[in-house]
Amino acid sequence: MSGGLLVAGTTSDAGKSVVTAGICRWLVRQGVKVAPFKAQNMSLNSFVTREGAEIGRAQAMQAQACRIEPTALMNPVLLKPGSDRSSQVVLMGKPVGELSARGFFGGSGPAAQPQSGAVSPGKRLHGGRQEALLGTVLDCLAELRGTYDAVICEGAGSPAEINLRRTDIVNMGIARNARLPVLIVGDIDRGGVFASFFGTVALLSPEDQELVAGFLVNKFRGDVTLLEPGLDMLHGLTGRRTYGVLPFQHGLGIDEEDGMAVSLRGAVRESVVAPPLGEDVLRVAVCAIPLMSNFTDVDALAAEPGVVVRFVDRPEELADADLVIVPGTRGTVKALEWLRERGLADALVRRATEGRPVLGICGGFQLLGEHIEDEVESRKGSVDGLGVLPVRVRFAREKTLTRPVGEALGEHVEGYEIHHGVADVTGGDTFISDGNGHSLDGCRVGAVWGTHWHGSLESDGFRRAFLREVAAAAGRRFVPAADTSFAALREEQLDRLGDLIEQHADTDALWRLIESGAPQGLPFIPPGAPA
Repeated sequence: MSGGLLVAGTTSDAGKSVVTAGICRWLVRQGVKVAPFKAQNMSLNSFVTREGAEIGRAQAMQAQACRIEPTALMNPVLLKPGSDRSSQVVLMGKPVGELSARGFFGGSGPAAQPQSGAVSPGKRLHGGRQEALLGTVLDCLAELRGTYDAVICEGAGSPAEINLRRTDIVNMGIARNARLPVLIVGDIDRGGVFASFFGTVALLSPEDQELVAGFLVNKFRGDVTLLEPGLDMLHGLTGRRTYGVLPFQHGLGIDEEDGMAVSLRGAVRESVVAPPLGEDVLRVAVCAIPLMSNFTDVDALAAEPGVVVRFVDRPEELADADLVIVPGTRGTVKALEWLRERGLADALVRRATEGRPVLGICGGFQLLGEHIEDEVESRKGSVDGLGVLPVRVRFAREKTLTRPVGEALGEHVEGYEIHHGVADVTGGDTFISDGNGHSLDGCRVGAVWGTHWHGSLESDGFRRAFLREVAAAAGRRFVPAADTSFAALREEQLDRLGDLIEQHADTDALWRLIESGAPQGLPFIPPGAPA
């Protein structure tokens, strides 16, 4: 087998990431050597590979579904928004500069501003035009296809973004160049899925339409036989079949790339909160700061029986929290200003003074410190932090990208670092050490902890020890479960995704599509893409 498939969607958040992961897990269970691929990702949720490359967390999750190590080949272009109009461009796992949206997508915007030690974007980005990266993207895909039996690619947004089609390298641009069949996913829970399917195809050029093999309905509730007349009509209108109807299931939103699967003040992952083992639950409030990054850090807490995790944006919502987390952010100074404007900064300082638990992660750790010197991210220069941790931060132009290992609270802990800020810890107690008394990262003052390490709470022993400390400081009779394995829970979720494909998709037809490409003679649906 030497096949491939592009999973596109009618919209963002249609379910492309989880469907791609599900297909990957189904294939690997059939003995297929498979890899994920997303040419270009826009996300503040990222991950660091073993070789020190930064990629989207969705692709890291999909690699886990394939039971392989993630690499930069799987996500060669990552855009990390810094505002509504600009993003940091990460190429092959390394940042190459900041770029305006107009410049990146082919307008007359400014070229990327290079960072010290980074690949010069002037040559690679050609003044910021996205299509200049097509060669790099295709080389990565070709290398993966030469190594694996099948590569399951994920698109971005919708393939019918007609304003961006000329420079597209992630949807039909990659499908056309690599001759990949395309499966379009639609979220029926939002409504309008038939119009979305039809309209998506009808806005593609004849050459693009030749590769659109059919559709996959996602998040269906109810009796599927009631949907079948519509699917038959869709087939008659487009000449394309539906490859499956996946039922709605709670708790499958793992490692999203574009946003939270919950609204503010909503419970993480729509998960069912298991009853506590002790007499109390533990309430965790996560400050929903601007440009929040790697909010997946709190998933491991939400997986614990008796731990209730919520995102908040008002100071009064911190009052009954046993633990407040200030998460990572792509804009530390902007997040600090936002906390002050909303009164959350004063609430955090009060908590620290009263000895009530607070945890800062990455950017959240930085803003809990005394002082920030930033000529890189916000370019605001000297800024006072909240002053609850004895830390002074200086932003370096080179980004730290590592996968460290250490010890904290007497337990083994692993994590990954993605930050420009360099912390100078001038006091407090050691938080994460090398096991021989030498501090590796972060610090602790009373019930306030800070660390640059993302993913540390996925280390089961450390997470349990940390929750015991929080419960003691909060005066809660909470007992962490002794047998919660976050890695095992994640594997169970990935198997559930594979089960969805195996049980609710036409896997024989899907196999033929991956192996042989789009069917020949698919009809053109007018009007097609505008000239």
